[in-house]
Amino acid sequence: MKHWWVNQNKTYAQEVGGGYMWSPKRNANDARNHFYETMREVAPGDLVFSFCKTRIKAIGVVRSLAYESPRPEEFGTAGMNWQGVGWRVDVEYRELANPFCPAESMALIGPLLPDRYAPLQRNGKGLQGVYLTAAPIPLANILISLAGQEAAAAAELAREVAANNPLLFENAMEVEAAWEAEIDRAVAQEHRNEANVIRDIRKARLGRGVFRRRVLEHEHSCRLSGVRDSSVLICRHIKPWRHSSNEERIDGENGLLLCPNADFLFARGFVGFDGNGDFLAAPAVSENLLLRLNLDPATHPNVGQFTRRQAEFLAFHRDRVLLRAAG
Repeated sequence: MKHWWVNQNKTYAQEVGGGYMWSPKRNANDARNHFYETMREVAPGDLVFSFCKTRIKAIGVVRSLAYESPRPEEFGTAGMNWQGVGWRVDVEYRELANPFCPAESMALIGPLLPDRYAPLQRNGKGLQGVYLTAAPIPLANILISLAGQEAAAAAELAREVAANNPLLFENAMEVEAAWEAEIDRAVAQEHRNEANVIRDIRKARLGRGVFRRRVLEHEHSCRLSGVRDSSVLICRHIKPWRHSSNEERIDGENGLLLCPNADFLFARGFVGFDGNGDFLAAPAVSENLLLRLNLDPATHPNVGQFTRRQAEFLAFHRDRVLLRAAG
């Protein structure tokens, strides 16, 4: 179990009320932001301390890994400069009966603040620009003691979630389906007089049609399992369909053939590949889980060479999909 501190001054009501955390993937200038990258390291069973307007007001139990989601409409004008697509994590919050002000307990909290990426200044004032940052265990223990009864109950629930539900995505598929359906409507409108184009793009979304035929020109087996029977393999976009241009959606080099287990892990960002073929696993995916899925990391140090174009798509997957914080 990890512990996190989230600053929700602008969006507390929406995030706590809606049961989630949401952040952009990058700053407005497309630069990386450590406090958004941390979203990729959150896992079911982690505890979150929700800070708003000088007080810890709620404590949450993480219910999912991060997944891609458009900026919530309910944010309204809050953070209008944020990118439109970001990371979302499902969280079960408990609002505190007695919210507390950390600045009033700095004699206890101050010595426990990390030297880097602290959620507060040493004088107890908030830090602009911090969204989600790790709370070291000694700091988390103090916060739990200050939060009272709700925190103890949340900690117990967190241990249960972590033990029984290692990889949860309760809302991710619903969010993605609605998102892609909206994109599909836009494609149909853009090409309303080109039925063949619409057909090819729609089939590509499902890994079928001209896209699948083109992928088979480059891929002949699952990169992880070695299975060669294409009838049981899924044709997966490397750069997700929802992020691709229409040309990229039917580009055979934007695809891999994967067995169902490997396809799920790759699509969710649990595994990925370097351009040279090295196998990568997200920190949230344990070696034991990979073994149970017949994906032994020891036997998959390298899955073979990719084309230059495939390597470019894989770079997008590592940068925007793989659940592993950069740096």
